[in-house]
Amino acid sequence: MPMPQHPSRRRFLLGMAGLAGLAGLGGPAAFRALAAARGLASRTRAGLAFGTTVALTAAGPDPAALDAGLSEGFAALRTVEAAASLFRADSALSRLNRDGWLDAPPADLTTMLGFALDLADRTDGAFDPTVQPLWPVWAEAAARGYKPDPNRLREAVARIGWRRVALGPERIVLESGTALTLNALIQGHAADRVMAALRGRGITDAFVDTGEFGAMGAHPDGTPWQLGIADPRRPEAMAAVIAPFSGFAATSGDYGTSFSPDRADHHIFDPTTGRSPRGLASVTVTAGTGLVADGLSTACMVLGPEKGGRLLAQWPGCSVRFLGKA
Repeated sequence: MPMPQHPSRRRFLLGMAGLAGLAGLGGPAAFRALAAARGLASRTRAGLAFGTTVALTAAGPDPAALDAGLSEGFAALRTVEAAASLFRADSALSRLNRDGWLDAPPADLTTMLGFALDLADRTDGAFDPTVQPLWPVWAEAAARGYKPDPNRLREAVARIGWRRVALGPERIVLESGTALTLNALIQGHAADRVMAALRGRGITDAFVDTGEFGAMGAHPDGTPWQLGIADPRRPEAMAAVIAPFSGFAATSGDYGTSFSPDRADHHIFDPTTGRSPRGLASVTVTAGTGLVADGLSTACMVLGPEKGGRLLAQWPGCSVRFLGKA
């Protein structure tokens, strides 16, 4: 599962119109021109969140609604960060990990953690939000050019277990030694929150990139959105195209943060072994919500195609693309 506090991140997906991304169309200026040709205004706003670059784009007849929607979208991102970002020492999740308990948890945190615990139950722990103790073991060993000490790895695995978390509406409690990460969910959930903010302003054409992706309506030239899936071994190339694309998509891959040159060891862990699953290079899931897409893409990396396919069947309307190691 993704859990690094300071990961390096490469883009795995690319929003597209036809077979050209927004960059190929000249970026926001070209976007505005295409929207204007249809009698629409458009706005694109970018910034930093979750340790990466995020960008929100929307089009519609009311410029004031677009400006308000994007402002509220970024406000939603900051609220999600304050709830569960491990980049922030003052986030509710960081405080929970430090103290072992948290009163009056924010709604974003309880939503993500509730889904995480349910997904852990459905996968018999293949997805587990308590894998955070593995991150420093692997990161510190990799910084020295070594594999983790087997004893330290066993000690970290012994601290993993989603049943060690007590989630209530007014308080969250962790067993001693337990630490959480919601990095496998936070960007997908953020995409949900941004889209909700845009819809609340009556916006129907939008594309959001929070590290995971969401789209609704159409591209400013009137064509459906499309999404390119990057080749895991050639990031400048596409392995597949989702067309048309609407809803949400998330990718988990062995190339986000690697601890070994061959990418055998990376930031997605099998909670039962403390090591990375070896079968896949990436998994892309499309779903009706970013939260579901994000969580299922990570779970499927651990489960593999057969078990992962059965898991996805529990969420009608989802699709998955497995890419094996080359």
